[in-house]
Formats: sequence, structure tokens, C-alpha cells
Amino acid sequence: MIVRQFLEWARTAPDGARAKAVAALGRAYVLPDLGVQDRADMDAAFPLIAVDPSPLVQFELASALCRHPLVPADLVVKLAALPGEAGEIVLEQSPVLNTRELIEFCTAGTPDRQAAIARREELPAPIAAVLAESGDIGACLALVRNPTADVPGFALGHIVARFGTVPELREALLIRPDLPADAHHALIRTVAGALSSFVEERRWLSPGEAARVAREACDSATVAQAGRPHFTDVRALAQALQARGELTSALVLRSLLSGQMRLFLEAMSISSGIPVDHVAALAADRSGDAFRLLYERLGLPAGAFVAFRTALQVVQAEAYLDESEEAPGLQQRIIERVIAAYEALPEEAENSVLALLRRWQAEARQRRQAASLAA
Repeated sequence: MIVRQFLEWARTAPDGARAKAVAALGRAYVLPDLGVQDRADMDAAFPLIAVDPSPLVQFELASALCRHPLVPADLVVKLAALPGEAGEIVLEQSPVLNTRELIEFCTAGTPDRQAAIARREELPAPIAAVLAESGDIGACLALVRNPTADVPGFALGHIVARFGTVPELREALLIRPDLPADAHHALIRTVAGALSSFVEERRWLSPGEAARVAREACDSATVAQAGRPHFTDVRALAQALQARGELTSALVLRSLLSGQMRLFLEAMSISSGIPVDHVAALAADRSGDAFRLLYERLGLPAGAFVAFRTALQVVQAEAYLDESEEAPGLQQRIIERVIAAYEALPEEAENSVLALLRRWQAEARQRRQAASLAA
């Protein structure tokens, strides 16, 4: 009776009054002690209210019912299809919508509606995959920022491929602990490429020098990534680097000079095809003969052998830096020992490796100074 009276009254009532009355009906509907007949009357009336021409009335109805798990499914679908905030709040919060329905709303929805779905708690992986593939930048950003969403690694990779150049999204991706190694490195390459183009456009450096700076910045970030305390995809990272032709001798040497034995060993294993535990055994031979055989098998630069061998000796003489709390990056004390080894060889007094080491020594010194200032 009350509901029928409301429908009669609502024909001529102003928008604001109708909205307040609908909000009151919605609050009554979700009460556990609502009578059976009253609930049935409301179930019959709500579809009529949902087509009210006032967006305010639509929103009040949607917001009152969006969290209730017992709202009839056909009514929820009707509410979710409403334009504007009314439909968005249902898409974001209703527990009644199933995966199939949400995927349909994703594929046919506006960017705002996609973003609303991306914000859902415990968002299932199939829906996250659809958003990663076809959602706009706002929806993908909402998805990446949703800590409860089940976002598969391949979906994060799609987002990187589509929007990796967008700084805000890139920052959100980089703080996710589940970002796959390959996607993480793709972001690093994107940043490095942007840096190189920026410097080259302003003619601060020659194209070759700008490319070198970008490449070394990329390598530095890669080694830092491998050194993160809870990073477990070191081998996957090394495999991705090799597949792209980026597992260079310079990057492998940088990993060793940074004390990152895991990345060093995995890189040597993947490059040689030898199991990583066998590589570790060869590297541990204190005579250096076994490591030289491995080094020559890989065809690494002859002039860099002293650098690899000396750095390996320094790291093996200490506790693994992989497991320490030291900040990731080039370690000044290791580089200085390697430079001293070269300076003790007259025939190696000046070469490209030594020039590289001195540049990295300056980088390590700057990093250490920046860390001291930050502390």
C-alpha cells in the first residue's frame, strides 16, 4: 500500500522530494525485518523508479541498493545500465553482478564505467584481463592502483605495452610487487628511451653519447631491480634480457660490481647453457682456471677478464651483498679494487674497460654521496 501510494505521489512531486523518498525506500529495503509483502511491492516498484527521468532519483536508488546482495539480478543489471554516477556506483560496488555481466559492461562501457569496474574489490582475473586489453588509460590506472584486484602478469604486460609512456601509470606499475620482470624492464627501457630523446633533442649530448647514457641508466635500473630484497624472478629477468639482445657483458659486469651474484650467475648460466649451480661451482674455483674456461667459452671481451675475475674475488671474500641491507647499485670498494688490479698491469694502463670503470667509480661515488645526504 505504501509503495503504491508513493508511485501515485511521485507522478507530480518535484525531483528533490522524489529523491529523498526513494532514498528512504532504499534504506527500508535493506533492513532485515522488512515484511514479505512490502519487499515484494518494492521489488515491483523499483524497476519503475529506475527509469525516472531525474538523474538525482536514479542515483539515490542506485546508491541505496548497490551494496545489497539480495537485490534481484534483473534490477541490478537495469541499475548498472543507467548513465552517469548511478550506473557507475552499481558497477563498482554491487555483489550481484557476475563476471559475464561485468565483462559485457567493460566492452560496451564508457571510460568512466570501465574505471568504476576496475575499482571493484576482489576484481576477478578475467575482468582485469579485459580491462588491460581494451580499457582506456583511466581504467588501467584504476586497475593498477586496486590492491585487491587479481591482475595476471600478462595483463600487466599489456598495460605496459599500451601505456608505459604515461608517467602516472608508470609510477603506479613500478610500485606493484607482482609486476613481471619482463614488464618491469620494458618500463625501464621506456624511461631510458625518453631520457635519450630528451637529451638529444636539446643537443646537450651527441646522439651516440645520449644513447650510451640511456643504456647505462637502463642497465643500472635493471641491476637495482634484481637487487630488491623480495625480487624472485632474477632468472626470468635474465632470460628476457637475452631474448632482446640486452644481456651484454657490460650489464653482467655491472651486476658483479654491484655485488649482485644472483643476476651474475643466472646471466652466465643462460648465456652458456650450463646449469646455474655448475656455473656457481666454476666461479668458486679459487685458482681462477675454471672461471677462465667459462669466460672464454662465452666469448666475453678478453680485456675485461681482469675486471670480472677481480670483482668475483672481492664478492666471494665477503658475505653476499645480495642478502645484505646495503643499497643496491655499484659498490665503490669493489670498483676501486678492480681499478687497482688494472693499474698494476703496465700493459693495461689505459684501455676502454678502465675508462668504463672510472666512469662507474664516479657514478658509485655520487650515489653514495646522495645516500648520505638523504640520511
